[in-house]
This record gives sequence, structure tokens and C-alpha cells, in this order.
Amino acid sequence: MPKYLVIVESPAKAKTIKKFLGKNYEVIASNGHVRDLPKSTLGIDIENDFEPKYITIRGKGEVLAALRKAVKKADKVYLATDPDREGEAISWHLYHALKLENKKCSRITFNEITKNAVKDSIKHAREIDMNLVDAQQARRVLDRIVGYQISPILWAKIKRGLSAGRVQSVALRLICDREEEINLFIPKEYWSLTALLNVKESKKPLEAKFVGHKDKKEKVEIHNKEEMDQILKELEGKEFKVEGVKVSERTKKCPLPFTTSTLQQDASSKLNFPTQKTMRIAQQLYEGVDIKGKGTVGLITYLRTDSTRVSEEADTSAKEYIAEHYGEEYVGVSSTPAKKSDKKVQDAHEAIRPTYMENSPASIKDQLSRDQFRLYQLIWNRFIASRMAAARYENTSVKIIAGDYRFTAAASKIAFDGFLSVYNINNEKSEGNVMIKSIDEDTELSLNEFESKQHFTQPPAHYTEASLVKTLEELGIGRPSTYAPTISTIVARRYVVKEKKNLYVTELGEAVNNMMKKAFATIVDVNFTAMMEALLDMVEEGKVHWKSVIENFYPDFEIAVKNAEKELEKVKIEDEVTDVVCDQCGRNMVVKYGPYGKFLACPGFPECRNTKPHFEKVGVPCPLCGGEVVLKKTKKGRKYYGCENNPECEFISWQKPSTIKCKRCGSYMIEKGKKLVCSNKKCGYVCSRPEELDQEETQTKGE
Repeated sequence: MPKYLVIVESPAKAKTIKKFLGKNYEVIASNGHVRDLPKSTLGIDIENDFEPKYITIRGKGEVLAALRKAVKKADKVYLATDPDREGEAISWHLYHALKLENKKCSRITFNEITKNAVKDSIKHAREIDMNLVDAQQARRVLDRIVGYQISPILWAKIKRGLSAGRVQSVALRLICDREEEINLFIPKEYWSLTALLNVKESKKPLEAKFVGHKDKKEKVEIHNKEEMDQILKELEGKEFKVEGVKVSERTKKCPLPFTTSTLQQDASSKLNFPTQKTMRIAQQLYEGVDIKGKGTVGLITYLRTDSTRVSEEADTSAKEYIAEHYGEEYVGVSSTPAKKSDKKVQDAHEAIRPTYMENSPASIKDQLSRDQFRLYQLIWNRFIASRMAAARYENTSVKIIAGDYRFTAAASKIAFDGFLSVYNINNEKSEGNVMIKSIDEDTELSLNEFESKQHFTQPPAHYTEASLVKTLEELGIGRPSTYAPTISTIVARRYVVKEKKNLYVTELGEAVNNMMKKAFATIVDVNFTAMMEALLDMVEEGKVHWKSVIENFYPDFEIAVKNAEKELEKVKIEDEVTDVVCDQCGRNMVVKYGPYGKFLACPGFPECRNTKPHFEKVGVPCPLCGGEVVLKKTKKGRKYYGCENNPECEFISWQKPSTIKCKRCGSYMIEKGKKLVCSNKKCGYVCSRPEELDQEETQTKGE
């Protein structure tokens, strides 16, 4: 009997596949890559057409020995690594490391680890796709050249141990640009007006929102209290009348099934999972989990995909499940919701979905860990929802006239929940005025009271992991497999920190980003990085030779590296001597840079190893106690301003305080770009920075 060898990446995947194949098949795991570029050197022969020099990864000797032994016994070898560029490259490396040139060898791929998919892949075995391999090689070589040639410059400029990746540098720039946008944001004041109206035979008043002039369609913006007072004055004693009632129906289409990006975003917002954790648990669900009575079962399809496509078999199976458990009226009409065509979508695999409809989350909950269950349930619900009917809302809008002004009252009611019965994207529900249904044009209204509220426009939100992934995807930067490691790297390097989901740039991150923008503007350019991704896609399609991508990139990059080296030699950071005296040896302490930013160290090192926190004085007296305001950092590295007399003085501000006081309320002002903004959020006063103030405004310093 012939003996077949199937090589996969992970032991869990090997265990799942083994039970689908007969005893003539042996399934062994390579535990990921077996060959890679060396860590100690560049590993790319620049002079010899950018030829990569691959070596066996340290520690993989025993694995390769076991694989070679199994290869000798086998009549045929199947390389069954993951169905993407990385998986194709692993198969190619295995092919050469195991010297399979003179052996019957084929490549097999499957989007889901099920009996039908695995057996069907063997029927459709193929050769290794060198276009996929070359696309991965191009990415690997590009990233190696960028990382290994820029990182030493970062070491010389800032500190050792830093790194600059091709995609991570762009991600860092996006976060830095957003931080700058937030810091420069000037809030603008606006007001809202609500009329609470009495309706006959109703205990609860009707809420009607101010829109504008009754004869104009445009909404009137109320900018300040003076404008609000004028409108209220004109509405004094005016009668409120119902001018029209409009009832309409709105439908909300079902969501698309998950891609890698949308799964990471939803897992972050709904489950509070970091992207790396989402991918790790999804990998476990894909490779297989022990299910009582069924053995090891792959629960979801391949987790790295940018496609929303679903197979006909899976679509039919899902609709049968919906009809049985929810009713025929809940079954969606179209097989796949429409999606705008996007050139960035590779569409190599199906969307992320459950492999078997009989494995409902509730039925296998006891066999899954808590996190596995929560993620599997999220994937299950999203897929079921994507095959269901649209939700329908009944919207009622009432137009109300008072004097020369127009108000509207609105209510929204879910008429048919459809997919919302399974998957509620934004926790949508019926909302608005409850009694609005009984109102018509003859309904008598009387004013109970006005509610006027002051508001201020809000700055853009800080990036979260979810919103950063969404932005990277929209800009065409990176691919499904790169989002999680990119974010993990910039967090691990302490370029950014996470606080309550938000990503904040650290002082170290700012220094790296500023250097990259100055010396390597092309590398951190969003459009350039997106263009490189498009070129890698063209390599995969066989339209561009992979070394051509490197050849076109390298000359300009080499010049930038040389120029940066020359410039940075002149910018040597000397230790800044302070007036703080070392309490152990009496020397004046100096400013040093560590993984968490600046700190004070004794220049007598190594004889004296005394260190202290470094608090940079900003030249502003504390608004509360008059002490010095110093620049500090949270435990996670985010900058803020506090009083040197802490904890006795509790002053703290995320923005730099000013010596100038607010002319309107007397509170201290804070710096926002070229403007000063009152620290009292209820005030909102804004003026120019000191250098642009006239003499009269400058005199307010001492008031």
C-alpha cells in the first residue's frame, strides 16, 4: 500500500486533518517556518540582484530531521500549509529544505478544515504557486532592507534597541498625526433647543427639537447664548401647532460576513480583545478544538481574508438553519449582500464563517474556553445575520410650527427585527417619543418648558486598535495578516501606549516619527506604502517580477540612508546637565534616555548608580499653588502637566497651561497650537497665543 505524507504548520491542525484521512496518510507539523533570513546580518546580497540568503532557523534541526525521515518512507508528499502567501512560502521553503525535487510532491490548500474540504484538496493537488511565493519574498526582502538599514540610524539618533518597519512606521505616523490634530483642535460653541410640549391625555411631554425658520429648509445653527436668548425671546407667547405628520418605512440591510479586518474591529469593540488576541483565538478555532463525541473539529474557515464571498453550500446550509430556528420570513432574499468592488480586495478565500451549522455556540459551549466561546459566538452570529432578512423600521416625523420657527418631533419603531434578532450592530432599538403615534394635525399642543443646552464640538477621537485597523485597510496599507503584528510591534517598542482602548503616542514614539518624517519621508508616506502593496499584489498576479519591485525601490532608499547618516553624525545628543545634585556623591545629575523616556542619572556611573525621575520644568507657575509646573508621564508613557508639589497639590492638565488668564471667567488658559483655550469647559473662550496678543491682552497676565 502506498504511504502518503501530509505536512502542515501546527500540531493542532495535524491532529484535526489526521482523522479525515486513512491509515495510509501520516500528518506531521513543521511548526511554522523552517528557513528564514539570518538575524545577525542583512541576509540579502545587494550586489547580486538582491538575492536572499536563507538559512535553517535555529532550533528547527530536530523538526527537519523528523520530516526527512518521514519523507524517505513516503511515496508522495503533500504540502498543506495555510492558503495564503505566507503559507505558500512555507511550503516552498519545506520543498527545498527537505530536498523534494526528486520526490512526488504536490501542494494542497483548503479554506476550511472539514472532511470534504481536505479530501477535495487532495483531488485538486497542484504545484507550488511561485507568484504567491515571490510576493511574500518581495515583502520580506523590502521589510528586511528597511528595518536593517534604518534601525542603526535610530540607535545612533535616539537609543539602541529601536526599530523602523516599513508598515509600522506608517501606522506610527497615523497615530502621531491624529495626536497633533487633537492637540491643535479648537472647540467651537453651539447650542441646542428642545421644546417640551403638553399633549392632551398624555402624562409625558412631547420632545420637539428646534430646526430653524419655518419657510426655509436649512437648519439654523445657534452659536452662542446671545443667539439662543434672541430665539427664545421671539418664541415668547407663541402658539405651537402641528403642521404635518409623516410616516415612512426604512430598511436596514443585513451586515456582510466577517473579513479579518471587520472581525478584529468587532472583537475589539464588543469583546475588548486586542487584535493579536483575536487572531490567536481565531487560529485555534480554525485549526481545531476537541468536541465531545466528534474528536478535533475545525470550527471556522480561514481567518486571514479580505473577501465577503460565501460558498453556495454554506449559504444554503445557513438559510435552512434560519428557516428552521427563526421562520421562513427571516431568511434573506439574496445569497450574498452586495458590496462595492474594491481593487484592494484580493478575494483569495471565503469570508470568515462557521464550518458546520450543527455546531451552534450553545451546543459546544462546554468544550470551549471562555474566550474561544465568545469569539466563536460573535463569528456565528455575524454569519447567520448575513444570511437573514433586512430589519424594517417605522419612522414617524411631526412638523411643528411656533411663530416664525419650525420644530420636529420624531419616533422610530422596529416593525420587523430581521437580522437584528441575532446580531445588533449598534444596539439599535425603538426610540423617540412614545405617544407620537396618536398625534395628528388637529392635536392641541401647549408649551411646558424650553430646554436650552450649551455644547462644544469635540476633537477627533484617538485611534483604538479597531479604528487603526479600519484606517489601514481603507488606505490599502498592509494586508489581513499584517494588521495585528504591526500594532503589537509599535506597542511593544513603547512608541505608543494603550489606555482604555485608546492609543497614545509616547515621547519615544514622537522622536522616532519626527526622525522618520525628516530623513525618510517616502517610507512614512501613506500613498507610497499603499502603492507598494499594490505592486506586491501585481507580483502575486504574475504581472510584475518581484526583484523589479526591489530594484526600483532601493536606489532612492540608499541615497536617503546615506544622507541621513551624514546629517545625524552632526546631531549628536549630549547628556543635558541639570541643577539637581546627586544625593549620593554630590555630582550634578544628567538627563538620560531610557525605554520609558527621560530620567536623571549620576554621571559617575558605574561607580555611582543613582537615578531619579526627570521632570522637565515648563516655565509656568501652578494655577493652584504657584509652584513650578513640570512635564510628567503616566506609567504607560503618556505625557501630562502636573505640579512639582504633588501630591500636596493636585493640579494636572493634558495640555500645557498658560500664564494668561481667561478674560471671560478668570480660569487659567491652555495652549492649543497657535491659540489659547479656557480650561473651564463651560466657558469655551478662545484667544491668540501670547506672541500674537496686543499690549492690552498681555497685561491680563498680572490680573
